[in-house]
Amino acid sequence: MATEEKSYKSSTGVDEFWYGEVGDGKLASYIEHVKYLQTINVEMPQDITRAYGDNKTAEMAVSSGDITVTSGFHRIPVEDKQRILGLEVVDGITGMGSTDNPPYLGVIFAKTFENGMREYVGLPKGLFTRPKIEGKTKEDGTEFSSEEIEGQFMDREVDGFTEEKSVLFAVDKKGSTTNRDKLFMLVFGMPYPGTTTEPAGA
Repeated sequence: MATEEKSYKSSTGVDEFWYGEVGDGKLASYIEHVKYLQTINVEMPQDITRAYGDNKTAEMAVSSGDITVTSGFHRIPVEDKQRILGLEVVDGITGMGSTDNPPYLGVIFAKTFENGMREYVGLPKGLFTRPKIEGKTKEDGTEFSSEEIEGQFMDREVDGFTEEKSVLFAVDKKGSTTNRDKLFMLVFGMPYPGTTTEPAGA
């Protein structure tokens, strides 16, 4: 039986950062898009532990660490910060304090390729923490600032999988959105914004 040719193309960009509040369930109460994603880093650490006996390795096991996501943007709009961090807003003034309670969010972003392929990464459930507030004086030339926000993600029940998952991947060839649409249903329980029907088999 013929097998599909593997792709060894490397990604050249990032795009489409979406988040939605999932709470303790699998259905998001909304989906929001933050434009101008610049960088994103998903750390998924694992350690191998060895047990010894008779002067050799008797057994090995893998332990997984916390899933950490660091996202850099041209700018994060204040409305998105309010939602992502669960901030209180009074008469147009946004406040941060020790009792802030950020909501559980699902996240999806895309890695882009020169051949038009897109690889979507889904993070079903996690929390973000407050970003640093930074500023710099203007000098001779114009220099744009950027903003970075960090979160940690946990395992969550995902339809179709026997075990809980913390990271999901989906790849679509140029012109296709089939797997993107499936991933949105798995992470958010809602279709990709702008589409009206749920993908088959969701």
